Amino acid sequence: MYDLAARARALGLAISRGDRLYLRPNLNSRRPALRFILITITIDILGIGLIIPILPRLVESLGGGGVESALGTVGLLGSLYSVMQFLCAPFLGSLSDRFGRRPVILVSLLGSGLDYFLLAFAPTLAWFFVGRMIVGMTAANFAVAGSYIADISPPEKRAANFGLIGGAFGVGFVLGPALGGLLGNVGLRVPFLVAGVLTLLNCWYGWRVLPESLAPENRRAFSWRRSNPVGALRALRRYPMVLGLMLTFFVIQLAHQVLPNTWVLYTQYRYGWTAGQTGISLAIVGAMAALVQGGLTGRIVGCLGEQKAALLGLGVGALGYLGYGLATKGWMVCVILVVASVSGVIDPALKAMISRGVGDDEQGGVHGALASLGSMAGIIGPLMTTQVFAYFIGASAPMYLPGAAFFLSALLMAGSLLVAAWSFMAHNRADVRLPGQ
Repeated sequence: MYDLAARARALGLAISRGDRLYLRPNLNSRRPALRFILITITIDILGIGLIIPILPRLVESLGGGGVESALGTVGLLGSLYSVMQFLCAPFLGSLSDRFGRRPVILVSLLGSGLDYFLLAFAPTLAWFFVGRMIVGMTAANFAVAGSYIADISPPEKRAANFGLIGGAFGVGFVLGPALGGLLGNVGLRVPFLVAGVLTLLNCWYGWRVLPESLAPENRRAFSWRRSNPVGALRALRRYPMVLGLMLTFFVIQLAHQVLPNTWVLYTQYRYGWTAGQTGISLAIVGAMAALVQGGLTGRIVGCLGEQKAALLGLGVGALGYLGYGLATKGWMVCVILVVASVSGVIDPALKAMISRGVGDDEQGGVHGALASLGSMAGIIGPLMTTQVFAYFIGASAPMYLPGAAFFLSALLMAGSLLVAAWSFMAHNRADVRLPGQ
């Protein structure tokens, strides 16, 4: 019996927790399951990207005000989306730990698809706010998708498979805004209809091919105490390294907020970029994310190991933000975009270590907590980065420093590097190694 169990673990067919042995999902079902999760992430990001070019114009037409009023409303809609993700990600994660990943993913996709149609036919801004609340709740299924990847991935492939999620994100980020701009020329409501059709088709595809990844013996009772952002984090106190890495993850996400919230204004202000040049730069970001996270992460982690790969990514990320703030010419920024994309290895490496640091029955909770931390950064970061940028180009600033927001992000990344290094050293000194390390 012992030899059989050891052989099953060696082949990746089972995993042990204490004195218990749990079977993994059927190996033959992993490929279509992984493919479906990647398609789901791509379509989720594609749907978000589809509406980016047309949302301000649609809000302006519904509100009847000027551009300034429309921008304020768009900002509120974005914050509402992040708040709902922050609140709901641990809830969906805990539900998936109790009832399995498959039903939660499929119900979320169904709700998201129907919500796009609600937004497509929304007659007033009030309905738009309702729709954004719903889509924020259903978009929290990112946490469940991460849990699914953890369920079906053997330890040595977990970072690479999390990297594929980043690659899918990059593909959706490249295609979404471009397709949204083209469809918006046909009609401002058309991108919502297309996003709804794609999401519902994906839901149907998932219903056909997606197997359940969480074995019945790995499920746990639902608890309201663990199903909120604070409770989800408190439940992880018994895993010191996991908490250290989650703090690192939060600071990284906070630093990242400088890109989506100041990039367009910064490059226009400092380099005189047109909308087309900005679009090209964003396409480079998405393409490099797809290349690094979707293809190179597995090789980098295989060569360096997850800890060194994460530290490398954090160092490159800090230097990249510093470079954006110091660059005096637009072409320099494009070069930095390519080089700094190596930092894309951080996210899959951290998530792989975090997921292995908790039990199989806690994957939904821990990925829900990660999603909540990302949403919290999305709530705090926009105000922080835009205000720093505005202050240091204003007349009241002690010195003129247009790159100040990027310098702040570089400092945050350097701080997260120190936290991660401390967590790794404390963990290694204690000689408590994670499975697969």
